[in-house]
Amino acid sequence: MFLKVAVSSLVSRKGSAVMTLMAISVAIFVLLGIEQIRQQARESFASTVSGVDLIVGAKTGSLNLLLYSVFRIGSPTDNISWQAYREIADADDVAWTIPISLGDSHKGYRVVGTTEAFFKYFSFGKKRRLAFYKGEAFEGTFDAVLGSEVATALGYSMGTEVILAHGLASASFTKHDNQPFVVVGVLAPTGTPVDHTIHVRLEGIEAIHAGGSKVPIGAFAPANRPTTNFSEPESITAFMLGLKSRMSTFNVQRQINEFAGEPLMAILPGVALSELWQTMSIFENVLRLISALVLLAAVLGMGAVLLASIRERHQEIHLLRMMGASPFYLFCLVEMEALILCLLGMLLGGVCLYTALFVTGDAIFSRFGIYLDATLLTPEAALMLVVVLLATLVAAAVPSLKMYTSARNIT
Repeated sequence: MFLKVAVSSLVSRKGSAVMTLMAISVAIFVLLGIEQIRQQARESFASTVSGVDLIVGAKTGSLNLLLYSVFRIGSPTDNISWQAYREIADADDVAWTIPISLGDSHKGYRVVGTTEAFFKYFSFGKKRRLAFYKGEAFEGTFDAVLGSEVATALGYSMGTEVILAHGLASASFTKHDNQPFVVVGVLAPTGTPVDHTIHVRLEGIEAIHAGGSKVPIGAFAPANRPTTNFSEPESITAFMLGLKSRMSTFNVQRQINEFAGEPLMAILPGVALSELWQTMSIFENVLRLISALVLLAAVLGMGAVLLASIRERHQEIHLLRMMGASPFYLFCLVEMEALILCLLGMLLGGVCLYTALFVTGDAIFSRFGIYLDATLLTPEAALMLVVVLLATLVAAAVPSLKMYTSARNIT
């Protein structure tokens, strides 16, 4: 009976009730949406590189090594000799390695010299492998594979010649224009730094820095398969490695950090990514503040609507009092109306958010690299909804007291 009276009262004021319901729904949508994005952004950031047990570079800070090897930001303090790389790569505990050579660019985009192992073993997100949108992995010395953003921004396609430049500036006067690379593949979007990178073979990097002395003029045939075989590089920038057993991770890390041949450093990418995310915690706090302000505005708006409705409900109050309703009953009636609006707003906002995540999840992942799981019933979300309910009851206390006072004045 009590619930029926509360519903009937809301229906009689359906205009203001619907507007209040929409405001609460939008607030719930934003609140849960921002929390979902915040959590998934943290997880996606932590899995920018996935399935890699260790990243090895010259002795430096862990964040610096992470930034230039994964995010292509900054520069290494030194290189790793090829001999040291081979010695570690050939260790019994190591299953695979991905060498990385940095230092060149093309129109502001970083160039990474690597091997076929990059396309075979590198993964991101929840261990998603790299996929090709067009073409295939490089085979020839002067083949190039573009990240999706590079291909889109520069308008490059299969067969386009790419001239690398020394250094990282967008405008460089030291160009290797005597030895262009040819695009043979374009990677599918990943939402990671891979999208902004041009990938070539280590042999190609060695060739362009040899100044042409190792490459005959006739090497640039249409098939892009020069006949010259290049020796191993003298050094590389860093490398990623996967282990046969995760149990040996810390042991291998310690051995690399104590490597006698030259000063090296091995980091756990997950730990370094978490450390880097902590430095950006201010953005998480800003998102939470925005959510709180949106929720506060919606709850206060609902309280204002209920308070304004009390002035229009003198006849309803008088009728309920004549039927024997106590002032406390009318107090609880207003609280129940607020609770109904809040619960309906949660339901509507949650359904809209779930639908939005389900429809746009893949597009957001491809564009921003954030995998948005449509699961909303997390412990954090449940706690937020409880807080919303309590805030609603508190905000409705003022109009409820007004209702209580008006009822007591009616004898």
